[in-house]
Amino acid sequence: MKHCLILLSILYISGCIATKSGSIFDVTGSKPIIDTKGIDISQYESDLEECETFADEISPTKSIVKGTATGAAVGTVIGAVTNGSKRTKDATGLGAIVGGGKSGIRAVQEKEQVVKRCVRGRGYQVLN
Repeated sequence: MKHCLILLSILYISGCIATKSGSIFDVTGSKPIIDTKGIDISQYESDLEECETFADEISPTKSIVKGTATGAAVGTVIGAVTNGSKRTKDATGLGAIVGGGKSGIRAVQEKEQVVKRCVRGRGYQVLN
């Protein structure tokens, strides 16, 4: 039962941070907003695509899985300390959801930062 809860938590959290494409595995952040004055848009699109390729090395799905497992473990320990089997189950589930959610959000934010730093490094003025 605990494994089922953890799996459902991973799927739920992945869905919460999924993009408009609807795929839970296509998790990307928002694109940088740049000052387009004097910018060759086709060159920018090419540069942005390369920067996004670098950011693809960060896997939000893997982060969610790790965070969910870590959160479940911490929740289990907290529940065990309180000496209640129902509390242990509740704490494990809550820990899994919170841990997975935080890890997934952190990974998406990191991807956004990588893209923004890369675009800035190529001479674009990032406004967001």
